[in-house]
Amino acid sequence: QVHLVESGGGLVQAGGSLRLSCAASGRTFSNHAMGWFRQAPGKEREFVAVVTNSGVSTYYADSAKGRFTISRGNAKNTVYLQMNSLKPEDTAVYYCAAQTPQKYSGNYDRWDDYDYWGQGTQVTVSS
Repeated sequence: QVHLVESGGGLVQAGGSLRLSCAASGRTFSNHAMGWFRQAPGKEREFVAVVTNSGVSTYYADSAKGRFTISRGNAKNTVYLQMNSLKPEDTAVYYCAAQTPQKYSGNYDRWDDYDYWGQGTQVTVSS
């Protein structure tokens, strides 16, 4: 059974940093792209960042560029999201997601192109 478990969320002041982690288990994820999405109250789930299966390429939403960094662990079944210079508008539940090669449609920013999801971790940024 596939499990993605996020951790590292919490409450931080604006300008602060958090590092989210996602541990994946239940199958081999070395050939999966791993991404982060977020959903704020009353809003749709939105793409934040993705790292490809090789770990070489990364893509970010405009809101995350220059502030967030996504990376994979050496075993490829762990993905991290380092978030710096946090803003109140970053407040959301952050979800880890895994995309099989079969689901890849040329885009990484569509939530329905991902096969597996974690339960989410709350990030709250106070002003």
